[in-house]
Amino acid sequence: MKISKTKNRRWIYATLVLMLLALISFSILPIVSSIVQASQADQSSLVTPETTRLENEALGYQLVLEREPDNENALLGLLETRLKQGDLEAAIAPLKRLAKLNPQQSDYAILLAQSQQQLKNYQEALKTYQEIIAANPGNMRALKGTVDLYMQQNRSQDAINLVQNSLDKAIAEQSNQSPSESVFNLTSLQLLLGEIYSEQQRYDDALVIYDQAIKGDQDDFRPLLAKGLLLRKQDKENEAQTLFKQAILKAPVQYKEQLKDISLQRPQPEE
Repeated sequence: MKISKTKNRRWIYATLVLMLLALISFSILPIVSSIVQASQADQSSLVTPETTRLENEALGYQLVLEREPDNENALLGLLETRLKQGDLEAAIAPLKRLAKLNPQQSDYAILLAQSQQQLKNYQEALKTYQEIIAANPGNMRALKGTVDLYMQQNRSQDAINLVQNSLDKAIAEQSNQSPSESVFNLTSLQLLLGEIYSEQQRYDDALVIYDQAIKGDQDDFRPLLAKGLLLRKQDKENEAQTLFKQAILKAPVQYKEQLKDISLQRPQPEE
């Protein structure tokens, strides 16, 4: 019976993650976002059996939480209902509580920070990311989220400082213990720093970082891919294709077709 409950909880959580990601991916798809948001606005002005049912569900969970504020089933239920309503702002409260109740799991806190960022609560999002990084300095999702937040606010130097400091710590750790014991992933940090440089059009700096990553882990396909994409951006397609081929050879099976598709894409000219 316990196994069944655990599996059910995982399934519920996976469903909630997908629903939440669907809401917070609007910044990536602005056209789709405007259509969906318009649809949500239209729906909000209509009282339908479904909207009434969802509001009653939310009220039921809230009544339970008034008596038992730490009831995780009620919190998950309220979160799911708010997401079904398309109300990301109302999803913040149960997400905050779930993150506080599960400090050993960063997933809730990551989703909370991403939601706060999507709602333009940048200070709150930054605070949440910083709390995650303080507990686990090598959490790449929190580091990447913080970098994205800084870049969104035109704070590129803060982004560079964050990643460079993490890199310095990773290198220091690597000299004292094996990579498997380190809380940092050195290659991932190098790729993140290279991405920042690339966005700033500091291509030479990005290439230096990618070359260091390629040399540091010759079994990882990601630095080869990153360098290839940057060379393509610089209209060096022949050199890029050489790197794409190497990346395809090193990549796990599940990524090979996707990399082949990337290699066949036509270079996009700079605007």
